[in-house]
Amino acid sequence: MVRINMLSRAGMTKGHGVLSAFEEQTKLVSEGLGPEYQVLVNSWKKADILHFHTINPTFLLRSWCSSAVKVGYVHFLPQTLEGSIRLPGLVQKMLCWYVLLFYRSMDKLIVVNPSFIPQLEACGIPAEKIEYIPNFVDDEQFFPLDEQERLACRRQFGLDPDGFVVLCAGQMQKRKGFLDFLETARRCPEMQFVWAGGFSFGKITDGYDEIRQAVQQLPANVKLTGIVPREQMNQLYNAADVFFLPSYDELFPMTLLESMCCRKPILVRDLELYRCILDGYYTAAADVDGFARELRTMTDPAVCAAAADRSAQGHQRYTKAAVLSYWKNCYASLLPQARPVPQARGDVRL
Repeated sequence: MVRINMLSRAGMTKGHGVLSAFEEQTKLVSEGLGPEYQVLVNSWKKADILHFHTINPTFLLRSWCSSAVKVGYVHFLPQTLEGSIRLPGLVQKMLCWYVLLFYRSMDKLIVVNPSFIPQLEACGIPAEKIEYIPNFVDDEQFFPLDEQERLACRRQFGLDPDGFVVLCAGQMQKRKGFLDFLETARRCPEMQFVWAGGFSFGKITDGYDEIRQAVQQLPANVKLTGIVPREQMNQLYNAADVFFLPSYDELFPMTLLESMCCRKPILVRDLELYRCILDGYYTAAADVDGFARELRTMTDPAVCAAAADRSAQGHQRYTKAAVLSYWKNCYASLLPQARPVPQARGDVRL
């Protein structure tokens, strides 16, 4: 039996996509790989494959002390970290150096967006060490509700039962486009805008002071829910008419997958990285003017329904069976390296 140990400290903070991705991927392979595999989580037992979902220093030390195959998830690059958290210049540079050190210590890197492959290669990581496997969301947890249930969800979150509701979910960061979200709301006073999320990384969040100040002067049609437990997010997605993500930089947001599961139209910033993973399934605009224009267009029921159909088609591309097959092939390709090898007496394999 091949033993895979999933290692993560994503749960130290709530309300971010790395934690959601860890929970979904671990559940997927635990239930789907079959009896020839055993999946452990944050265990100290001997394992054939160590799968690192976060880059904690203790995990790097563990990778150096282990003869198991090391698999690392690439949820960010140094340049995306610089747009997410704000640290003193020298500390930021050291963090960027550390991120690449961790990635170079892996036998296999998994990216959730193929646009990251050339960027990793540019950092000196060989292409043969990198594999693309998309994120996944379980449609038993995220799914459409009927009209009566949707109205109940609106009452639950204090939303207008007859209004046009625009939802975004994510950390309150400049990179996520929070300030553009507020400005779009000002341009569309006839709509209700909801942001689910908060400062998951506290005061080191990029743009923290500017966003705190903006929150003191919210447009009247904006509601901030704070961090919503993931088990309640299906209700919130269903309460919305459109999911709007104005981020300037992303990988493969779990929120988009969750929205597609709920058959919600998706409006995003026109980014190149979306085209290789979601082309044809979303609506895009370049700036606040475009966002306001597209949202007004979506108030037409026929336009909104067509956009919802495209979103549902995107969900079909990233089904449970399809993504599980990617993981089966990935882990199987590592097995020749992962087979236990004779060890000297006293050698402890992590």
